[in-house]
Amino acid sequence: MTITHLVTHSGGFHADELLSSAVLMTLFPQAKVVRTRDDRITTPGAGKIIYDVGRAYDAQAGIFDHHQRPAPLRENGQPYSSFGLIWRHFGRDYLRHHQVPEQDIDEIHRSFDESFVVPIDLLDNGAISPSVAGPLSDLTLPALLETLKPVYDERGENADDAAFRAAIPIARAFVESAIRGRAAKCRAMSVVLEAIKAAGDGPVLELPMGMPYREAIARAGADHLLFVVHPRDQDWAINGIRLNEGTFEQRADLPASWAGLTDDALEVASGVKGARFCHNARFLAVASTREAIMQMADLAVKECRSALAGA
Repeated sequence: MTITHLVTHSGGFHADELLSSAVLMTLFPQAKVVRTRDDRITTPGAGKIIYDVGRAYDAQAGIFDHHQRPAPLRENGQPYSSFGLIWRHFGRDYLRHHQVPEQDIDEIHRSFDESFVVPIDLLDNGAISPSVAGPLSDLTLPALLETLKPVYDERGENADDAAFRAAIPIARAFVESAIRGRAAKCRAMSVVLEAIKAAGDGPVLELPMGMPYREAIARAGADHLLFVVHPRDQDWAINGIRLNEGTFEQRADLPASWAGLTDDALEVASGVKGARFCHNARFLAVASTREAIMQMADLAVKECRSALAGA
C-alpha cells in the first residue's frame, strides 16, 4: 500500500511524535504530514499512518497511539510512546534505508531502542521524571526539542506547525547520527576483536585507526588490556579504557606526572622524545611517532603495575 498521509496531532509538539515524524518522513518522503485533531482525519484509512493521536494502537490499521486505556506496554511492562511504537514497526526498514548491513539490523534496532527510544517513551508517559537527569535535566534531548516550540506570546496563526516543520531536520539529525554511531560500532567490532587476538596477553591494544573499542573489549573478556594506541592524523594517541559508558573511571590512568603537560615539558617528565601532549584528566596522550607512543604505553603500564603491587 502506498502511504500518502502521515497524521499526527496539531498544537504543541513533544519529542515522541517529532522523532516519529523524522523516521516516517524518511521512509515515506512523498507523504503529506497532516497535524490535526479532527476525528474524520485521525480515523484509520487507506494510505494513512496515524501516530500519537487517535486513541488506538493497531499496526494492521496503521494507527499508533498510546494515550488510550489500556496503554500499549513492552514485554517488561514499560510503556510505549508513539516513538516506541513507530520504531517497533518501522525501525528495521529505517535501518535498511540507511544501508545498515542485514546482519547488524537486529542488534542496532535493539540497542537504539534500549538506549535512545525507551528513555523518550518513559519520559513522555511520566514513568520517569526529568529530575533523574539532575542538573542536566534541561539538556536532555526531549527538553531541547521542546525549546523549539513557539514561546507563549509568539503563537500566531500556524506558529506551531511552522515550528514543527523547522524542528524536523534537527530531530532527524539526532536519530541519524545515533544510528551512524551504532553502525560504526558494529563495523569496528570485528576489527577490534582481531586486534585483541594479535595483542595476545599484552596489556596494550594497537588499532589501525581511532574507532569504538570498549564494547569489543568487553565482549572478548580482555580484562588484561590497560591501554589502546592508534594513529591519529599526523601523530599517535594512547587512550585509557573506561570501565563502562556511564563513567570516566578507567582501568588504568596515565602517569600523574604527565598530566596537563605538552611538548618539551612532557618529554622531560616522561623521558620520551616525541611526547607531545597529555590530557590533565590522564585519559589521553599524544606523541609524534609510533615508537614514541609505544614507549609511553610501556611506561604507563609499568607505573600502573607498580602502583598495584604496592597497594
